Amino acid sequence: MKTVDNFNFKDKKALIRVDFNVPLDGDLNVTDTSRIEAAKPTIIKVLEDGGSAILMSHLGRPKGQANPDMSLKHICSKVAEVIGVTVKFSDDCVGTTAEEAVRNLKSGEVLLLENLRFHAAEEKGDKDFASQLAKLGDIYINDAFGTAHRAHASTTIVAEFFPENKCFGYLLAKEIESIDKVMQTGEKPVTAILGGSKVSSKITIIENILDKVDHLIIGGGMTYTFIKAQGGKVGNSICEDDKQELALNILKQAKEKGVEVHLPVDVLAADGFSNDANTQVVSVNEIPDGWEGLDAGPKTLENFKEVILKSKTILWNGPIGVFELPTFAKGTIAIGNYIDEATSKGAFSLVGGGDSVAAVKQFGFEDKVSYVSTGGGAMLESLEGKNLPGIAAIL
Repeated sequence: MKTVDNFNFKDKKALIRVDFNVPLDGDLNVTDTSRIEAAKPTIIKVLEDGGSAILMSHLGRPKGQANPDMSLKHICSKVAEVIGVTVKFSDDCVGTTAEEAVRNLKSGEVLLLENLRFHAAEEKGDKDFASQLAKLGDIYINDAFGTAHRAHASTTIVAEFFPENKCFGYLLAKEIESIDKVMQTGEKPVTAILGGSKVSSKITIIENILDKVDHLIIGGGMTYTFIKAQGGKVGNSICEDDKQELALNILKQAKEKGVEVHLPVDVLAADGFSNDANTQVVSVNEIPDGWEGLDAGPKTLENFKEVILKSKTILWNGPIGVFELPTFAKGTIAIGNYIDEATSKGAFSLVGGGDSVAAVKQFGFEDKVSYVSTGGGAMLESLEGKNLPGIAAIL
C-alpha cells in the first residue's frame, strides 16, 4: 500500500483529494473542524518535504451548479488557521483560472480549489474533467475516506492519469488499516457492537462480519425485531415486522458459525418518546402495551460489559439507546466507558457510522478509543465487504 511516506515531494505539486465537506452555520462559519484537522498531517508532510499542496474537495450538494453558499472560499481562512499556513484560493477547480493559480504556486504553499461539485462532471466520473484536474499536479494523493465509496472524477478516475505517482494520505491509510484490523488481522476475541434502529440497514454488515467475529452484541431499536421474532412482547417499541424471519435467520447463521449473539435482557421503557416520559425497567420480552424500549437496562449492561472487557478487538457501529435524549443516553455512555476500559488494557477499538461517531464525540470518548472513522457511508460499505472505488484506484 503506497502512502505519502513512499514519496519525497520536494519541488513537486501534490494534488490532494481531501474531505472538507464540513458543517457551516447560518453565517457560513465552520462549526466543526475535525475533517480539516484529519487532513493536516498529509498536507504538512508535503510542505515539509518542500512541495506545494493543491487541495480539492466538495461541499454540500450543489448538483452541478455554482452556489455561492457552498463555495469553499468560506472555509479558506479556517483551513489556514488549522494548518498554520496561508491558503490561497482558486475560483474554479479546472480550466485557465485553476491552471494559472497552480502555475503561480511556490514550494511550501497551499492552494484550495473551488467546490468540485459545481461541475456536474465530477459526480458523473467524467474522464475529460478528471484529466483537467490531473493537469494540476505531479503526484495524486487520496486522503478522503468519506468519499472513497464514490466513483467520482476526483476520487477515482483522476488516479488513472497518475499510473506510478499516486498514493494514500495518512488519514485514508489509517482508515484502511483500522478496518483491516477488525475484518482480517484483529486479535481474538473480536466483538462487534451493532446498534441503531433498523435491522434492514445493518443486514449486509451482519452477514459479512459473522465470519470475522466471535461475539455480536445487538442493541438499539433493532433489538425489538429480534425479540418479537422469538415470541417476545415488545409493546410499542420500534419493530420491523417484515424482517422477523431475517432476524431468526441471522441468529441461526450465527449459531452455525459459532458466533455468540448477545441481545438485551432488560430495557428502560417509556410511555412516550420524550425525555420527560414515565420510565420503568422491564424484561425485554415483556414490554407492556403503550410502552416502548428506549435504552438498555442494568442487567443488559452488566452482560455487555463482561463481553467487551474480555475482547481484544472491538467494532462499534450504532448507539444502544436514544442517546439524543439524556434520560435514554446511559446505555450508550456505559458502552463507551466499557470500550474505553478495554482499550486502556490493550484492545483495539474502532468506532464508525454516523450516530455512534456523534455519540463518541458528544460524550468525550474520541481520545479513549483506538480509532474513530471519519467516513460514514464508506465505512459501512467496507464493513459490508464492498470494494471501494476510491481505494481500488490507488491499489
